[in-house]
Amino acid sequence: MRLPTLGQLPGRIATGGFILHSGLQKWPGDEQTAAGIHGMAAGAFPFLNGVPPARFLKLLSVAEIGTGAALLVPLVPTALAGAALTAFSGGLVAMYARTPGLRNPGSIWPNENGLAVSKDVWMLGMGLGFLLDEWTRTRRSGTSTGVSLR
Repeated sequence: MRLPTLGQLPGRIATGGFILHSGLQKWPGDEQTAAGIHGMAAGAFPFLNGVPPARFLKLLSVAEIGTGAALLVPLVPTALAGAALTAFSGGLVAMYARTPGLRNPGSIWPNENGLAVSKDVWMLGMGLGFLLDEWTRTRRSGTSTGVSLR
């Protein structure tokens, strides 16, 4: 197992701290908060209508806490932390893309309502960057991280 490179640490700490904090804030969420967050997610992904809002909020909180912790703990390989960040932020970017009320009409650019969600594209870019960095690092050294990107 390889430790993160020095250049990976700022991105891991910044995104990990932000995501962990977000998950911890959601954990004690009330019914109104759960309904609002669930409604937005279910609007983009209708299959979530079958999940009760309070349960959805707890699951989202756990996903954020887990992703944030994976990024913050240097013993977690960057390939694994990057995969978690990519999957999590990919879901958020997909929600943004599937919700027309977050974008200017006929555009991919966010309106005032979508600005907070559209910024998740940066986390997706960081996650993909971590994965590519580890993939190229592994190919150069000829070692395996246990995560295959082929």
